[in-house]
Amino acid sequence: MKGLALLLLPLATALRAQAPLEAPLPPVRPWSGASEQLAARPGDPWITPAEAAGFATTPSYAETRAWLDRLDAASPLITMERFGLTSEGREMYFVRAAKPSAARRPVVLVQAGIHAGEIDGKDAGLMLLRDIALRGKDRLLDRVDLVFVPIFNADGHERSSRWSRPNQRGPQEQGWRTTARNLNLNRDYLKADAPEMRAMIGLIRRLDPVLYLDLHVTDGTDHQYDITYAFSGWRGFYAKSPAIGRWLDGRFRPAMDRALTRAGHMPGLYVEAVDNRAPEKGIRLDPDTPRFSTGYGDHARVPTVLLETHSLKPYRRRVLGTYVFVEEALRLAGREGATLRAAIAQDRASRPREVVLRWKPLARPLYTVPFKSVAYERYRSPASGRDELRWLGRPVTFDASVFGAEPELTAALPRAWWVPATLPEAIERLRLHGVRVEPVAAPRAVALEMTRLRDPKLGLASEGHVPLAAAFLRERRTVTMPPGSVRVPSDQPLALVAAALLEAESPDSLLAWNYFPEILQRTEYIEGYAIAPLAERMLAADPKLRAEFEAKLAADPVFAGDGDARLAWFYERTPYYDERHLLYPIGREVD
Repeated sequence: MKGLALLLLPLATALRAQAPLEAPLPPVRPWSGASEQLAARPGDPWITPAEAAGFATTPSYAETRAWLDRLDAASPLITMERFGLTSEGREMYFVRAAKPSAARRPVVLVQAGIHAGEIDGKDAGLMLLRDIALRGKDRLLDRVDLVFVPIFNADGHERSSRWSRPNQRGPQEQGWRTTARNLNLNRDYLKADAPEMRAMIGLIRRLDPVLYLDLHVTDGTDHQYDITYAFSGWRGFYAKSPAIGRWLDGRFRPAMDRALTRAGHMPGLYVEAVDNRAPEKGIRLDPDTPRFSTGYGDHARVPTVLLETHSLKPYRRRVLGTYVFVEEALRLAGREGATLRAAIAQDRASRPREVVLRWKPLARPLYTVPFKSVAYERYRSPASGRDELRWLGRPVTFDASVFGAEPELTAALPRAWWVPATLPEAIERLRLHGVRVEPVAAPRAVALEMTRLRDPKLGLASEGHVPLAAAFLRERRTVTMPPGSVRVPSDQPLALVAAALLEAESPDSLLAWNYFPEILQRTEYIEGYAIAPLAERMLAADPKLRAEFEAKLAADPVFAGDGDARLAWFYERTPYYDERHLLYPIGREVD
């Protein structure tokens, strides 16, 4: 097989080299808008690399840095600072645009290139920084500072080619979605495996931004919207930080829609179709989990907005729309600073007593909206052997149902969680996120509610882990926590972050990501010559046990025919059995 693969490799390379530069994308309609006036004209000494190329290309990491270094040298409003290193050793840096002041101003944190092929935000940010520093838009900095990360996933950015994103219309070469370790940073906020994400979490904690913008590009279906976005609390749904959600929906969303519409763009809710192959089925508005930027911000009480430009729109249009979005966000954060900070303070002062850990889809829609779609037809593809969609480029509008979710599993928060010193990775993650912990310096016996796994199952490899699923049983135990263990009180602003990390049933918990595979391993055994006669004595001495065993035999023929399984059943009911087998070592203080 290896020899065959080596023979096929040159053929595959040759076929790839002969392929057209772009996949055959749907037709695009002509567009013009007021935001076109934002682009510098040819010959401008401060034209950005993307503008100079007519938005056909985007600059490399080195070219981007060189342009920003030149802007830094030209303006006292601009400073640059390193805040981390990527897996391949590239410097992670941010640009701060700020006016001199003795007082600390609120920060609007804007990041581009978390998915490095989705790089509209970088080129929009360079244009906006130029206009702030040199072209009279410095009034945007009267009440807020702008901190801009132009390339979050720098390693992925440099894995650039024309083959990265076949569903996207420009630029000609695009970076890669994941990091050099093949990690998707927008699945890594809570578990924080990647050095890039750990650096970003540190930056968020250091800056404590009043607004955090995460700039992306989306594909999936064709539609008329060019600038889509989302946040927790859209139309009042799902915000775990409800005051922040109300501000985003009541103040931010109307301001963005007005500014984008004035500039000639078409804003809308981030479009996630129920079925990409049947757009008429509607779109989804789901709660975000803390693996994503918006879900993490919602848990951590940081106002966070996801911007998704539409991949089938030309790059120039997408970059200009992103510019308008970020500019208006700065203007609004300055104007609404007091109300925004009050919303943040209100949520950080709240102490929820329960949390939704798992959601399930709703069969009925949350609401219906006029959806500005694009006409399509179905045709039989000889390649796939099924009906495929062909987008026709003609605008159509229909009423679309927006589907959401309802709670499937809700848990009351404990007074505290206890994490033993034997799990340093868990303690370190808590501290990374700024969760308050109370270390113990001496052994302490604590009455805790513990969780026992039943029927654990490993999933497919995902994001550097082999996820774990199981059923869970609660049991009360007195556990002696060794020195170095920590108590994690729920009476704190980041209780929801702690719950997402530590609650066994949380889909983003360290347990769900299988950080503790050692609990799946049983290390002590009993031989047949010992357990068989012991089991016989147990049957003779305990009629209730005998009845339970006979019911198991009758209900499970596979079990009945497996001597080892039968003896293991008895072993689990003896004091010889390892009490820590399948026991999740993080406990809940509930009394």
